[in-house]
Amino acid sequence: MKIINELYAYREMIRSLVHRDLRGRYKGSVLGFAWTFINPLLQLMVYTMVFSIILRNGIKDFYLFLFVALVPWIFFSSCVSAGAGCIRAQGDMLKKIYFPREVIPVSFVTSQFVNMCLSMIVVLAVLLIAGYPIRFEALVWMPLVMIIEYFVALGSALLVSSVTVYWRDVEYFMGIIVMAWQFATPVMYGLENVPEKLVPLFRLNPMTPIIVAYRDILYYGRVPQLETLISAVIFGIVILFVGYQTFSRLKVHFAEEL
Repeated sequence: MKIINELYAYREMIRSLVHRDLRGRYKGSVLGFAWTFINPLLQLMVYTMVFSIILRNGIKDFYLFLFVALVPWIFFSSCVSAGAGCIRAQGDMLKKIYFPREVIPVSFVTSQFVNMCLSMIVVLAVLLIAGYPIRFEALVWMPLVMIIEYFVALGSALLVSSVTVYWRDVEYFMGIIVMAWQFATPVMYGLENVPEKLVPLFRLNPMTPIIVAYRDILYYGRVPQLETLISAVIFGIVILFVGYQTFSRLKVHFAEEL
């Protein structure tokens, strides 16, 4: 409760850092913030061309099957790979003034989350244009899945960002780890395509139930299975707890290490 109260007391600082990150992301570009919507549309065009013309797949509208899972995956992977260096990037500010060190990863993950939410508007619009019904009884579960993914991403960012302060090579390893992680997550394929004997191993991946839930809601238009939601909640709680505990133990000497 102490850290929650501290974060609430510094909510304006978090909001300011999120706002600065969102504005600075496309600073100097002609289209500016419009790239938040243009990027997913351009990705969709590429997937449509590749998987509808060149690499045809047996799955109906495979480009949409992939797109609805790829947007949340990009959010998570950005939080893990780029988030690894978020503490080091704010080293000067961290050494000059006091504030809860958790503010930095929280603001970083939140800015990525806002970007994903805006991209989801594009996803929903494309699905409607493509003739996929957005069923209300399924869509009402979307906020829960997004919050769970936020906790998983935040816990992961807390973990890797704190460890990177002491072992800087971690930041460079994360790019390879995230790439391998993506292939171990049912983003480009369905869980039903995994050999049955390997399914229990894939279910140990914290991103598996989250991606499955997104695809159920958006692509299949159905309510995620209770087992999927329970697994996602458990992973979210465990990863957030481990990430916070690691961060709280290591943050004491951040200033000296930076």
